[in-house]
Amino acid sequence: QAQLVESGGGSVQAGGSLRLSCAASLYNPTNNCLGWFRQAPGKERERVASIYRSGDTHYADSVKGRFTISLDNAKNTLYLQMDVLKPEDTAVYYCAASLTLCAAVASINRWGQGTQVTVSS
Repeated sequence: QAQLVESGGGSVQAGGSLRLSCAASLYNPTNNCLGWFRQAPGKERERVASIYRSGDTHYADSVKGRFTISLDNAKNTLYLQMDVLKPEDTAVYYCAASLTLCAAVASINRWGQGTQVTVSS
């Protein structure tokens, strides 16, 4: 079974940028969508952004206009470009894959191990 491995996390000041990457060790063409979720201390895991096989994308209202999800098919790598970062974006970020939908945690079939993003003011 293919593994999902995140990278690109780190610490930045408010207003800065980071790009997260998620690479699969084995190519899997069966997933209907790929997405990014995050979980802050004491908070529930929430969907940040997702991209479907059709190319359609969805974003949480809190990140719309600041984050961009994209997929490099040749490299089988998922990206999350995060701009104008805010302290409230601080969380562990997880890439995820689903055979159906990426709208909820319960629909996810495969998770990455997570990467920490810390935004200071």
